[in-house]
Amino acid sequence: MFAAFLATFCFSISVVCGTRTAKLIGGIEANFWRLALATFFLGCWAFTGGNGLSGGALPMFLLSGLVGIGIGDAGLFEALPRLGSRLSVLLIQCGTAPIAAVIEWLWLGTTLGAVQILCVGIILAGVGTALSPGEHLHIPRRKLWSGVAFALVGAAGNGMGAVMSRKGYAIAFANNEPMDGGTAAFQRLLGGLLIAGILLLVAKRHFVRLPGGTGDFVNTASARDKWRRIWPWVLANSLAGQTVGMSLMLWALKTTPTGIVTAVTALTPLVVIPFARVMEQEKVSPRALIGGAIAVAGVVGLALVR
Repeated sequence: MFAAFLATFCFSISVVCGTRTAKLIGGIEANFWRLALATFFLGCWAFTGGNGLSGGALPMFLLSGLVGIGIGDAGLFEALPRLGSRLSVLLIQCGTAPIAAVIEWLWLGTTLGAVQILCVGIILAGVGTALSPGEHLHIPRRKLWSGVAFALVGAAGNGMGAVMSRKGYAIAFANNEPMDGGTAAFQRLLGGLLIAGILLLVAKRHFVRLPGGTGDFVNTASARDKWRRIWPWVLANSLAGQTVGMSLMLWALKTTPTGIVTAVTALTPLVVIPFARVMEQEKVSPRALIGGAIAVAGVVGLALVR
């Protein structure tokens, strides 16, 4: 549980940095580069102090990354520039816990009690309160609903990916194979990086050449200037989120059910609030605080009712 709480703090830093990079270079490119850096960092660990690409659970962890990181984080990075860091994380993190619990119930047979269902309803009520009109009238309706849609895709991907990671640990345990959080995170990242790379190629295919059709590449001086401004944010995003934060989350998933781990990490919206207030000058209204408190109360209840 302690690892899950540390992961929550890391994720809150990552999402604020991710918002900055997404606004500067776009969500798809920001997501790719932070995954690429994290894969390099975790790969150094996996091939020196971990298990590298060995183990019978490798296919499951790769699939977990394809779904949880490739699809889940793509939804997050598309929601960030539309909704901002606090609301994006509120929807995704608080939505991930009940989705993961339902998937675990349908796939692995973990049943949901009446109190757990009540907690899910409390979470949804809190999210609805935070997103209700009053605070977000300044967000155009089309932008708001597209951001909500991307956030829900991110929540579904995260929930499914987390359950797959639990299944990966079960396979490793059944095969009597050691698996640490850093190695599991590295194997998982490989699947996510593949999806992120494909999405980046699709998004960039019409930016390779200049509009005049001369075949010249985009001015390298402007590209260097762009990266001088954004590389600290990309590096911080990668280290806090997918390198340290994901390793801690995978460590927690090794011994703790998915619904509980994702419930703890759903506390991220509360931790994000002061960061968003300082770095993004984002106003924090009483409605947002009340909605966040209700949602997190439901998440805590879900974690306590095992």
